[in-house]
Amino acid sequence: MELQKLHYEVVNGIAVVTMDYSKNLNAIDEQMADELMYAVETAENDSNVKVVVIKGSTKAFSAGGDIGYFYQLIKAGGKVNMDGIIGKVGKITNGIKKMSKLVISSVSGSAAGAGVSLALTADFVICAENAKFIMAFVNLGLVPDTGGTYLLVKQLGEKRAMELCATGRPLPAMEAKELGLVHKVVANEELDTATMKLAEKFANGPLISYKNIKRQIYAAGFEDYKHYLDDCEIPTQRECAASADFCEGVKAFMEKRKAAFEGK
Repeated sequence: MELQKLHYEVVNGIAVVTMDYSKNLNAIDEQMADELMYAVETAENDSNVKVVVIKGSTKAFSAGGDIGYFYQLIKAGGKVNMDGIIGKVGKITNGIKKMSKLVISSVSGSAAGAGVSLALTADFVICAENAKFIMAFVNLGLVPDTGGTYLLVKQLGEKRAMELCATGRPLPAMEAKELGLVHKVVANEELDTATMKLAEKFANGPLISYKNIKRQIYAAGFEDYKHYLDDCEIPTQRECAASADFCEGVKAFMEKRKAAFEGK
């Protein structure tokens, strides 16, 4: 597969997946989703890969969905059907959770929407001090996708998950660490070094043990994850994407004004 929006390389047993599409701040559109899925599958099936690192740019890990694309489609009178992209991102996060190798996300700058979900799906999250997580879906009249609500409920409980999802407030790196979402927060300039140090440690560790710990954790905490993605996440997002509130949310975001939601 020709990769146009990310880079994939394997160095000393570490597969590094770098999202690199500055035009839309590494938004996870269908092409980015296809490339991420390819990278996850390639790393899983490569016996030379022992650990996986997923990272973005210094400015942004990922801005989430491609709101500019939605805006142009809505302005042209078209309908937004998200079933395809949501199905793909669900496969990515489930693939990471079921992966036999440890996955580290390295987060600098903003992780918004689906970018939050992707980052938190990793087994270990390392952040620069400038990192922030924004469950921004609600600001567009949408619900979290890419497994976001499920992951937050599992990790924080339903009350804290509700607060983050319903308010869409930015969650700074240090607060995310205090909540247990983030493994480590380092100075901005130390992020790459700290990430690779942890990756190298795992690459030289007991890989069979790691693989089976992941199997146990998936069985203990994520056995119904695929069911949630297919039977809850897709239909709830489908209803929201068909609403007038979603159209208004997208227009307001692109036109830099406050949205006038009407619950329709």
